[in-house]
Amino acid sequence: MTPSVRFRLNGAVTEIDADPERSLLDVLRSRLGMTGSHFGCGAGECGACNVIVGDQAVQSCDTPLWSVAEKDVTTVEGLGTSERPHPLQRAFIAEQALQCGYCASGILMSAAALLKRNPSPTSRDVREALDRNLCRCGSHNRIVKAVLRAATEMAPK
Repeated sequence: MTPSVRFRLNGAVTEIDADPERSLLDVLRSRLGMTGSHFGCGAGECGACNVIVGDQAVQSCDTPLWSVAEKDVTTVEGLGTSERPHPLQRAFIAEQALQCGYCASGILMSAAALLKRNPSPTSRDVREALDRNLCRCGSHNRIVKAVLRAATEMAPK
């Protein structure tokens, strides 16, 4: 019998029978239909698979399923919708901060985790938070501008 792992996925209690050693990314994509996180390097080096666990961005490709038991997991699908995009998503569009989009969900999740912990980041804070996210398109400066724009929009008025 396969053990069951219970956690909150995008706010909803989720219980899945799966090998607890399986990667969170694999379970999210293949069993739970959360395909926004991408498989990049498979070694926790590129950030394409980042999700938020609690208030930290984590590389889901090398995070075992058992480690998220009873925790909050947020994927890019839980960030916003087409009808009601998250301020980060609106800012990334406004700043034209993405090109190919492969790294986008991981960067958005790293940025969302940063803004959760630090609602008024500096440019340096943003760069440090996104340091482990690789983007080969060269959109880094626009990405930083987008995160700062979202922080301004999200600031209490």
